[in-house]
Amino acid sequence: MNYSRPKSERFTLLAYTLPEVMLSVFILGTMLVALYGGFSAGFAVVQLARENLRATQIMVQKMETVRLLKWSQIVDTNTFLQPGFIDYYDPAGTNTQSAGATYRGFITTNAVTGVANDYKDNMRAITVTSYWTNYLRSTNAMVRTRQMQTFVARNGMQNYVYK
Repeated sequence: MNYSRPKSERFTLLAYTLPEVMLSVFILGTMLVALYGGFSAGFAVVQLARENLRATQIMVQKMETVRLLKWSQIVDTNTFLQPGFIDYYDPAGTNTQSAGATYRGFITTNAVTGVANDYKDNMRAITVTSYWTNYLRSTNAMVRTRQMQTFVARNGMQNYVYK
């Protein structure tokens, strides 16, 4: 610092110029926009993970119901194992219209293909498929889907035990 100048000139040399201020404001603005974008993307990813988890919970619930049914109830899909279902992200919120995503699903029971003829009449493939959209939160409706499949045998997995 040059102390030979008058005191008023010494302080004016320490100030920032207009281009430096504008550049710093631009950098700060860019950082804030990036931070906002990061937060909003993070919240969207968390919401998607929650919806996926809820879809998995619903499908597991339907599969657990299949475990409780007898063979005759599995084959008669219209009485015991309903082919279609509707569930909600938050079932408790249906009264207040805050249930979130609506999950629509289908349960199909088909004969197993690709196995020996001895097993075809004694096995079924149970498939649970769940669909939902994000239309409650977005104008760009995006349909999401998850699917779960299992096999059911007439006499269980080890029928020789019960003979």
